[in-house]
Amino acid sequence: MGKIIAIANQKGGVGKTTTSINLAASLAHSGKKVLIVDADPQANATSGLGVDFKKMPSSIYECLVDDYPISGTQVTTCVKGLDIIGSRIDLVGAELELINKPGRERVLARLLSAVRDQYDFILIDCSPSLGLITVNALTAADSVIIPVQAEYFALEGISKLLNTIRIIKSKLNQHLEIEGFLLTMYDARLRLANQIYEELKTHFGAMVFDTVIPRNTRLSEAPSHGLPAILYDPTSRGATSHLQLARELIARNHTRKSA
Repeated sequence: MGKIIAIANQKGGVGKTTTSINLAASLAHSGKKVLIVDADPQANATSGLGVDFKKMPSSIYECLVDDYPISGTQVTTCVKGLDIIGSRIDLVGAELELINKPGRERVLARLLSAVRDQYDFILIDCSPSLGLITVNALTAADSVIIPVQAEYFALEGISKLLNTIRIIKSKLNQHLEIEGFLLTMYDARLRLANQIYEELKTHFGAMVFDTVIPRNTRLSEAPSHGLPAILYDPTSRGATSHLQLARELIARNHTRKSA
């Protein structure tokens, strides 16, 4: 049974989509079968993997609102072993349309239950909000990765997200765990970046990934070409750091299963 991981932080610009695309591609490169669910109306994960939303038969919007099956909505990507459930701008309206739907917080969980046996990992790229779609993602997930930007105010809002996770764990998904905090946009030359990493380690200990994602030009350029960094420039620090993250994630989950 595949593990479902939400990548969430209501603070924008922290690298959620970059992490989703490149971690998914790195897991697939490591031999895992992976699905990305683009749960962000901006649809950046969709375009970042070279998928034309105009040519998709359906999107996550139709799945959530009109009960389209996930199994007919997956689109293959440029990475072998990596599929995506794409998004469109009309996902903006899904929040309102889900309000009166029975079991509205569990719609995505029901949808993904039909395909999770087909994948080793399912990553959900969440929007920068704590709205109903993000609640659906956290309710469907086994765990959550929280990207944290290595800049001032990095820890701002994390307490709100952690409180949301606690509420969802107590009322909707008792199995939800924090997979880890991931430091992104890291520049080792900056004292502030190192201070933020140490602060994360002090507060959250082993929940912080050893891998950090550096600021990297090639990593920033790759989505404009519709490619993950591992295909755009495999030797770049952006590509190698996500491969390292994928290995760390696989190792963590292997250790937990053994335990």
